[in-house]
Amino acid sequence: MKRITLAIVLLALALGVGAQTWNVTDVVREDRQKASGCEGPYRFDAPALTPAPKGYKPFYIGGYARHGSRYAWNDQTYSRIRERLQVAHDAGALTTRGEQLYKDFMDFYLEPYYNTGDLVDLGWEQHTRIGHIMAREFPTVFKGKGKKITTRCSVVGRSIVSMGAFCLALQKDFPTLDIVENVRQTNMPVTANGGARRELRKPRAGRPHTPGGEEYWAFAKRKTDREAILDRLITDASVLGDEDNQLEFVFDLHDLWGGYHNYTDSNFLEDLFTPQQAVDLWEVANYSDFLGHSFNRYNQIELLQDIERLADEAIAGSDHCADFRFGHDYVLNAFFPLLNIGGSAHVPDKADDVKFWFQNYNTPMASNIQFVLYRSKKTPDDILFKVLHNGAEAIMPQFTPFSGPYYRWSDFKQWAAQLYSAHPVEERK
Repeated sequence: MKRITLAIVLLALALGVGAQTWNVTDVVREDRQKASGCEGPYRFDAPALTPAPKGYKPFYIGGYARHGSRYAWNDQTYSRIRERLQVAHDAGALTTRGEQLYKDFMDFYLEPYYNTGDLVDLGWEQHTRIGHIMAREFPTVFKGKGKKITTRCSVVGRSIVSMGAFCLALQKDFPTLDIVENVRQTNMPVTANGGARRELRKPRAGRPHTPGGEEYWAFAKRKTDREAILDRLITDASVLGDEDNQLEFVFDLHDLWGGYHNYTDSNFLEDLFTPQQAVDLWEVANYSDFLGHSFNRYNQIELLQDIERLADEAIAGSDHCADFRFGHDYVLNAFFPLLNIGGSAHVPDKADDVKFWFQNYNTPMASNIQFVLYRSKKTPDDILFKVLHNGAEAIMPQFTPFSGPYYRWSDFKQWAAQLYSAHPVEERK
């Protein structure tokens, strides 16, 4: 029943039916992990999978995954909070709650500060578990002699270690697998296009319109209850500087609040925001990711082409049973709209409506996407596929389903060819 209800909601969104009646803010308010957006840990809550249509058997999986849980990606999350709390403390401008935050933070921040961006134990556990789940769900893909897997990742340490955890889990479940792990700069246009060397990038033409023409900073100022948040901590917010500096401090606190449960059991930040303030700050972060990540969707065509190419090789008879790539949230935040999962390619006319179509909590730590290909036993050239988004079967409204979440690979290839043609590689300036 849960799976059916979710499917109905996603389909309504995909078709533009009653999108604004779906109260995503209630979902965020009631789920602390979703309120954390991209900083939240992976949620192992995917429903049971739909059995394959009769006569079809899975034979190949191609996918992409974000690294697992980490410390904050930027050390400024820690250093700016430290500096501003110190300024307010030295000025005698902290409230009682502010002084407690100052003490707790100073006792807390050094370990995450020195380990900025590094994978934490939970991140290793996430990808280990994801590997075991895949092995359990699709054993026929991995069974047999001579089967090979290639994995590639961005050159960032947390991606490398995440890849290792995933591969080790698969190898443990299927010891005969031939698994190759690959880390190279020349893989970056596929694994992390935004971080690739300029000369390796292949930027694509096309960019969505900004909803209502409202840029991020204007939206952030409009949505954030800055004064009420700071009043709980600081008696005179002017010691932090102008309004923009004060907002930056609030957003740094929210980033820390969103992610610190990935690496500590402490709850010293949980009362910083009221439930409504937490929802509003999530919406600001969500809009930032929408403009900054989703708008780069066409630059992820390199990743899509790579998935398609290796899937076609498997269809043609290569000895690869799977190929995986590991990278970062900004890739998946762009890739999901590129694929139009759940209708997420839609760009609304108002900034306030973005949250109904794009939710960054769908890209938590260790988030992933998997293309699972199925072959007909009677007609080997008859190929179906389905897409798993964080382990759940995705709705792709641009395709007519063969059955449930299963679509024809030939339909995908026709759609992909049109996408590539509509967004060619731009000439380098």
